[in-house]
Amino acid sequence: MAERTELQEKIKAVFEEVSKVVVGQNYLVNRLLIGLFTGGHILLEGVPGLAKTKTINTLAQVLELGFKRLQFTPDLLPADLVGTMIYNQKSGDFEVKKGPIFANLILADEVNRAPAKVQSALLEAMAEKQVTIGSETYQLDKPFLVMATQNPVEQEGTYPLPEAQVDRFMMKIFVNYLDKKSELEVLRRMTNMDWEYEPQKILSSEDILAIRHEINKVEISDMLERYIVELVFATRFPRDYGLEEEAHYVQFGVSPRAGIALYNAAKATAFFDGRDYVLPDDIKPLVNDVFNHRIILNYEADADGVTNEQIIERVLNKVPITGK
Repeated sequence: MAERTELQEKIKAVFEEVSKVVVGQNYLVNRLLIGLFTGGHILLEGVPGLAKTKTINTLAQVLELGFKRLQFTPDLLPADLVGTMIYNQKSGDFEVKKGPIFANLILADEVNRAPAKVQSALLEAMAEKQVTIGSETYQLDKPFLVMATQNPVEQEGTYPLPEAQVDRFMMKIFVNYLDKKSELEVLRRMTNMDWEYEPQKILSSEDILAIRHEINKVEISDMLERYIVELVFATRFPRDYGLEEEAHYVQFGVSPRAGIALYNAAKATAFFDGRDYVLPDDIKPLVNDVFNHRIILNYEADADGVTNEQIIERVLNKVPITGK
């Protein structure tokens, strides 16, 4: 019990340490930590200048983990990511040169600017936790987490991620503008030429694995397990849940990965809150982040201005929590 409390205090310290550098992004840090502690990768989307990259960089500094930042560009090759075989003239043999993917935390900045082959190499590593170089397969470091960003504004020269590949991400987070108070703090802090702060290391890889173990022990009732399943099925078969209008717009509902991700994220949220059991209020705020990139709408929805967020809101309003 003492160890559990100590780990929860360290998580609070991570939030405090990151906030000393990045203003007003506690929600984003929360989602990144959920991904880290449950082994789920995170996709961030937002207009430029919202501190997406800075938040991830700062979080990496607070963690005692290997970190690599990759700027994805149209001329990037898969070998630039995973590594390649290099001929050694002295020995007369080919040697493996491992790429930057061999780190605990990977920041794939503007992932949608890389061509399909590079995206596939990254997403394969995310799914299998291993890469193949030449004829050999190499396991990636543990823990391993990919945090990818994409810019929704500039579409020229980009290669949008296919829906089937986006499904590999546990959550898709939309980063919004700050409120006025936070914006004022950013203005004052970033215009002070003398201001600088080096974040302190708080969590080690052993701490992260221990937190994962503790989160795994968090209890979730049969009723809430069934609630998660009902939410998943409501996106696939809206008519069965009285969502007649929504059924006209949904082409494909969420995959089984969505239910797993929501289940794990809810347990992590409960642990962050100091509990060893999950409440309905742990599940509902996560549904949009877990479901929004997995629901595929048809052209009619696009024409009528219907969004994934609206569909998810109606699903949440329609699906009850019952003990049946």
